[in-house]
Formats: sequence, C-alpha cells, structure tokens
Amino acid sequence: MQPLQALGIAPLAADLERVEVCLRESARSQDPLLSDIASHLILAGGKRLRPALTLCAAYATTGVSPVSDDVITGAVAVELVHLGSLYHDDVIDEAQTRRGVPSVNARWSNIVAILAGDYLLARASELAASLGAQVAALLAATIGELCRGQVLELAHLFDVDRSEEIYFSAIDGKTASLFGTACRIGGMVSNADDATLDALTNFGKRVGTCFQIVDDVLDVTGDEATLGKPAGNDLEEGIYTLPVIYAIDREPKLRDMLGRKLDADQLEAARNLATSDGAVARALKMAQQQADQANEALGTSAGLDDDVTAGLRRLVDTLVTREN
Repeated sequence: MQPLQALGIAPLAADLERVEVCLRESARSQDPLLSDIASHLILAGGKRLRPALTLCAAYATTGVSPVSDDVITGAVAVELVHLGSLYHDDVIDEAQTRRGVPSVNARWSNIVAILAGDYLLARASELAASLGAQVAALLAATIGELCRGQVLELAHLFDVDRSEEIYFSAIDGKTASLFGTACRIGGMVSNADDATLDALTNFGKRVGTCFQIVDDVLDVTGDEATLGKPAGNDLEEGIYTLPVIYAIDREPKLRDMLGRKLDADQLEAARNLATSDGAVARALKMAQQQADQANEALGTSAGLDDDVTAGLRRLVDTLVTREN
C-alpha cells in the first residue's frame, strides 16, 4: 500500500489535486524555458507526502472537510521548498536521474538547475508571505535548517568516523525540519492553539526522521527501478548513513574499503557489507522508534480529530515498511 492510501481521508484526493494545479501554476514564469525547467520534477510526479501532511494537519484541527485555499497555498509552498532542494541536491550529488526521469542538471546544466531551484524557493517564499508574517518567518527558518543540515552532511563526506549524533543532526535539518513545518503550517492557517501546533510539529519531525532513515536503508538495499534514482548513490558519494555507520562499527573490512571513491565492483561489495551483520535491522529498529514517538506526539493534544489521527498512525506504519 502506498503511504497516502493508508490515510483513508475522504477529501484528501480532491484536495491534493487542488495542490497539483497550484503547483503547476506556481512554477510558471514569463520565460517559457524557465517554466519548463521549474515544472520538470512537478510533472515527473512524486509522493506529495509533505503537502499531504499540511492538509492532514488542517483536517485534524478543523475536521474532515475540503480545506481552505490558504491551506492549499501552505501545502504548495512546502512542496516547492522540497522541490527546490531536490534541484540543488542533484547538483551536489551529480545525479543523472530523479523520479525516473533525467535530473534537471543532467538535462540542462548545473547552473540552470541551481537557478531553477532558487526560483522555486523564491516562489515558495512569496506564497508563504501571502499567508502572513509568521508563516513566512517559519518557512524562511526552515530553509535555513535545510541548508544547515546539508552543509553538515557535506562536512563529513567520506568520513568513516561519522557518528550517529552527527547523522541525526544532519537529517534533523535537511529532512525532519520541513516535515515538521508542513504540519505546523497546516495548523497555523487553521488557527490551532499553541499546544496543538507543537504536537503537530513534533509529529512531523518524527515522521521526517523515520522517513529519512528508511530512505537511507533503501539506498543500500534497493534498486534503481524501484527507487527512481541510482541505488547506492549515497554510499558512492561518501555519504555514510545510519545503516552504513552501524555496519562500519561491526565490519572492519567495510571501514577499510570506505573513505574514498569506489568503482562499480567496489560499490557492490560495499553495499553487500553494509547490509550484513544486522546493520539494516538495527537502522530499521531506530526508524520504528521514531515512528512510535510520532504516534505518541499525536496523543499530546486533545484537540485533534480522532479519525484523522487514526489515519496518520496508519500512514506512519506504512512509512516504516515501504519499499520505495
């Protein structure tokens, strides 16, 4: 089951279609080429998990019915930040594919991808500003956190001594912060109280951390056909994620192999070592702990709709067990 199917919330599909329409409109520019480039990954599809969380936060706060235009605007702003960050990530990683299509940097150039990513971030900021100063400030701070997390990750490329603490600090910035913001914006534009906003934000951050850990596990266990991007890419680029950190701790051969660029045969051998001796199971156990804490966060506010929180718990369960 795909994650969003697990939610079982009646208006979600129609509201996500409203998000999709606004996403395409937001990527348009007076320059046809910029419009094509900015729309490239939007048209390629995606899980739309972050805007779905914005919608669900609104449902949980105000009840299960079609959301306001402001909620749609907030959801679109969040997804545009995510998309802009992907454009930049693919330049950093020198990625050739994304979501099963050529990456923007591969199809056009690195410079074009950077500028188009900046354009998407600018459009996100413009939309956030239309929702008020508090939403704009939150989104700006989140973009700063994305940058902090990414820089911290880059500072430890090919670092076989990268610690679990540094790993979690990096993904807290580059992934969890935007998940938390997605939920908080849904509550903010729905006039939730502070306790509810904090509960939604905590839920989102825990979900984001769980999502990233599973994503990192899939990078060493999956394949390009299911992932929509090259498998083992993080390992090849010297980004040693949680399962690799655990494997290095138990497998001296892997430590000796890493710390440098790998050829194709070495990468395959490294992936085999990274998936041995319980490292993957240990990482997934940590993902489950984050999922449990996400579910606990939903119980800290009495103002959330019971049907929506039940759907969110089902969503969390699917994220832990997903295969792509």
